Amino acid sequence: MAFSQPWPGGRPASLIHSVAQHLAAPRQDDLAAASPLNPPSLPITPALEAQLRGWLAEDIGRGDLTAAALVGRSAQAHWLAKAPGVLCGGPLAVALFRLLDPQLEARLLVADGEPLKAGQRLLELSGDGAALVAAERTALNLVMRLSGIATATAALVASLEGSGVRLADTRKTTPGLRVLEKYAARCGGGVNHRLGLDDAAMLKENHLAWSGGVAAAVAAVRAGAPWPARLIVEAESEAEAVAAVRAGADAVLLDEFSPEALTALVPRLRVLARERAAGGGAADLMLEASGVAPDQLAAYAASGIDLISTSAAHTRSAWLDLSMRFAPLLA
Repeated sequence: MAFSQPWPGGRPASLIHSVAQHLAAPRQDDLAAASPLNPPSLPITPALEAQLRGWLAEDIGRGDLTAAALVGRSAQAHWLAKAPGVLCGGPLAVALFRLLDPQLEARLLVADGEPLKAGQRLLELSGDGAALVAAERTALNLVMRLSGIATATAALVASLEGSGVRLADTRKTTPGLRVLEKYAARCGGGVNHRLGLDDAAMLKENHLAWSGGVAAAVAAVRAGAPWPARLIVEAESEAEAVAAVRAGADAVLLDEFSPEALTALVPRLRVLARERAAGGGAADLMLEASGVAPDQLAAYAASGIDLISTSAAHTRSAWLDLSMRFAPLLA
C-alpha cells in the first residue's frame, strides 16, 4: 500500500503509520468507500493508546478533584444521541474509559458508520464511578467531533448517489487528528485522498510556477519518486489540464472549474489519455474536481469526472450532539 512506501532514511514510526493500513489506500486505483461489505475499522494500537492517554492527561491533570466523592462507588451510564447523524469513534470511547478502569463493562449498541436517531441509546457502561466521570468529557468530545465529520460526509455522499462519482477528503485536517478525521470520512461513506505528502505527488500551482511548468515538474517528480507513486497535477486552466495529460500524469485535479467547463473539457482529456496510451504511455487517467460548493455536487458529478474532493466535512461540520447519563449502582 502507498502508506508504507520506502523513502531515503526511512520515516519514523508514528500514530499515522501504525494505523494507516486500516484506512482506505489513497492510491487513485485503490480508492474504496466504506460500505456494509467494506466496513471502516480502526484498531487501538499502542501508538493510538498513547495518544488517548495524552488526551486524558490533558483533562485530568494532577488528578480529578471530585474523585474523592466517588471512592469505591460503582456506577452505570449510557450515551444518548440528541440529534440524528452517523456514529464515529465508539471503540475509541470504550478504550478511553478502560484506560482508567480496565475492568469496565461496555456494550456498543451502534457500530461506527451506522446511522443514529435522536434519542437513541448507543453505548452502555458499567464500572468504577470515578473513572466514568473522569473520562466522560474527553470521550464525548472526541466522538462528537468525529461523528460530526461522519455525519457531514454522509450527507455529501448522499447527494452523489447513483452518479458513480466518489467523494474524497483532503489534507485539511486538525493537526494530530488526521488519521481519526480521515477514518471519520470513511465512516460517512467517503474515500480517503492522500494521508500525507509521501502517499502521492500532487503538483500544485506553486510547484508548476517554480519548476518551470507542467512538463518540467512532472519529469522531475518522475525521476525521483518511487515507481509505485501516483502523480497528480492540479490544473487551474484548460491548458494546464491538457499539458498534464500529455506529460503523463496519473490524475488531474481540476480546480474551480464550472460544471459547464468540465462537461466540455472531460471528453477532450479522455481522448488525450487514449492517444497517450496508443503511443505507449499510461492508459489510466483519474479526473478529479475540487473547489466545489457542497450544493453543486450533483451538477459536477454529471460532468463525467471520477472523483470530487472536498474539505467541507472536516472544516464546516458541527459536532454531533451526544450526552452521557448516569444511574448509580448499589455497592
